[in-house]
Amino acid sequence: MKKVRVLVIRFSAMGDVAMVASVLRELSAQHKQIELVMVTRPQFAAFFEDIPNLIFHPIFPDQQHKGPKGLWRLYHELKKYNIDYVADLHNNIRSRVLTLFFKTAGYHLAILDKARHRKKELTRKKHKILKPLRATVERYADVFRTLGFPLKLSHSLQKEERPTPAIYHRPLSSETIKIGIAPFAQHPYKVWDLSHWDTIFQTFPASAYTFFIFGGGKQELETAAAWSAQYPHVHNTIGQLGLTGELDLISHLDLMVSMDSSGMHMASLVGTRCLSIWGATHPYAGFLGYGQSMEDCIQVAHSNRPSSVYGNKSCICNGIEAIELVTTPMIVEKIYKLFPPTEKA
Repeated sequence: MKKVRVLVIRFSAMGDVAMVASVLRELSAQHKQIELVMVTRPQFAAFFEDIPNLIFHPIFPDQQHKGPKGLWRLYHELKKYNIDYVADLHNNIRSRVLTLFFKTAGYHLAILDKARHRKKELTRKKHKILKPLRATVERYADVFRTLGFPLKLSHSLQKEERPTPAIYHRPLSSETIKIGIAPFAQHPYKVWDLSHWDTIFQTFPASAYTFFIFGGGKQELETAAAWSAQYPHVHNTIGQLGLTGELDLISHLDLMVSMDSSGMHMASLVGTRCLSIWGATHPYAGFLGYGQSMEDCIQVAHSNRPSSVYGNKSCICNGIEAIELVTTPMIVEKIYKLFPPTEKA
């Protein structure tokens, strides 16, 4: 079987890159002849560690790969891999400049269709068309199909066997229900008011439930550390583990609860079920975690939702931000339904 080498481009954001990893796993399993060269930011390398026949090549967009000259330098770095095909899974200005270099040199390439017009129809204020769009992972897969590689995605969670982070061995070995909480997001309109989590932690007894807080940043660390100090069954993971360690930990959880953010997509990568909370955004835009279920999306229908694809625009519903339509009892009821306290404790 003749080997072919495919360059895959997706620079950001974290959740999108994680979804690419889910697709590449299936592509690699279905096409043993493909060797992949993944180009993304160095901090995302952990997403691709277990994919066979994959070479990871980091991009440093603020340093040696900055601007057109930097992308020209990156192009020459990548040419050394003797690439046969180019798959642009980003379709932004930076990736288009890079793929233009390859196109001019005669490489066979395919570019992601972002369906921007359909997304505008979904998020506009007037005459909104509230219909589910094609899943982003299927759009990624379409790029490889265009290149001539048939690909059938399972859209199922595959539980991964990963090592237990030593620092959390004790809480993970307890006979409790382990739940990850990813309460933060890049945009404030995707963040449920943090005061709700105090109610959550107070509602679920320490004898039956253990929580792990995920996220990043100094302010988020301070919040998570405060929760950890106040509640004995809440553990902060921010700044404690690298990305690989976080994936290891999530793989040992019974459930993840996340905003529409990278926490959901990380749960998908290791096969952990995730309850996701939606406000200004909507799973209809195609960004539901790979293998996750619409039944696990916690949201309240409103004519103003969604206001944006990425959550960077306010979405006022009944005088409050859309995500605040979600109530604490909705989350509590869902968790209790999935994992009643008598199940493990």
